[in-house]
Amino acid sequence: MSLKYQTEDLLAVIEDAGHRVTNARRSIVSLLTGKDDGFTAEQINQELIWVGRATVYRTLKLLMNEGVLCKLFSHTGSPTYAVSKFGHHHHTICVKCGGISEFRDSTVERLLKSID
Repeated sequence: MSLKYQTEDLLAVIEDAGHRVTNARRSIVSLLTGKDDGFTAEQINQELIWVGRATVYRTLKLLMNEGVLCKLFSHTGSPTYAVSKFGHHHHTICVKCGGISEFRDSTVERLLKSID
């Protein structure tokens, strides 16, 4: 089952974690829910120049800790984020363009369990 978070869902996650929903956080969340591919914190900073860099990083960390944002490392080694669309899932990252996709596959799950 696919799940695409809406802005209100992510704002509720922030509130439920005991944090205030400020205008800056509202802008960050609104931008994130509109993204289908991965993004970097720097891209968010460039798109929301009026929001402080520390606020962007703290908000990304908060959403990551709450399990609605995934932190991945691209082929360049820099962190890339993606809004989670599934519960438990895996990622593919294109080594040419850096595009990120999520997938769930029982074959991969069985393979991972056999490695343990």
